[in-house]
Amino acid sequence: MKEEHEARVRLDKWLWAARFFKTRSLAAQAVEGGRVRLDEQRVKPAKEVHVGDELRIHIGEVEWIVSVRALSSQRRGAPEAQQLYEETEASRQRRLELAAARKAGAGGFRAEARRPTKRDRRRIERLTRG
Repeated sequence: MKEEHEARVRLDKWLWAARFFKTRSLAAQAVEGGRVRLDEQRVKPAKEVHVGDELRIHIGEVEWIVSVRALSSQRRGAPEAQQLYEETEASRQRRLELAAARKAGAGGFRAEARRPTKRDRRRIERLTRG
């Protein structure tokens, strides 16, 4: 694979190729905003990534802690993108716990897929007014 032999890949480009962000500009904004740290330090989007570097990536309320396994400057399919990094076990556990808490926090509530009818609005008004 040609990408494995690349010696220089920008951080924003690698994040995009590893499918952490949909666009390269979103990846650059995340790095500029301090939501991505390289070896515990804030860096710029043009910082070069090397195999073995540790990245902390905050996306929303989720934090990924990954180590760089391979370099690529091209975006490919998800299975190939997952080969570019290895997530720590502690990070994976926290993400799964957070997902389970979010799922349990919803309490089985499902929003209606349609607008409320006049009858529904009257019921809602009765509930809110007491």
